[in-house]
Amino acid sequence: MKPEFDDRIVQLADLFRLLGDPTRLRIVLACVEQPVAVGAIAEVLGLSASLVSHHLRLLRAARVVRADRQGKQVFYLAADDHISDMLNDLLEHVAEPHHEL
Repeated sequence: MKPEFDDRIVQLADLFRLLGDPTRLRIVLACVEQPVAVGAIAEVLGLSASLVSHHLRLLRAARVVRADRQGKQVFYLAADDHISDMLNDLLEHVAEPHHEL
């Protein structure tokens, strides 16, 4: 394997590890459809704003979400269509009936 491919495999594994945390995954899913403020995410998910902010910092660093400032308020949204599409595809996958081979 080429070294650059190995680097992408490591990055992808890190992304799955990051999204493997149910709290972080719920936070990202809350940001898929429209920009959402930290306080709104915290309220909907029943979490503290500081915990949500901590997870959002990690998700921003991994380019899973992006932040858009509007005045004093910061809104978070899935970073791009790749993230949104991947999550929607995986949600569809787990919702499919399970068939034994």
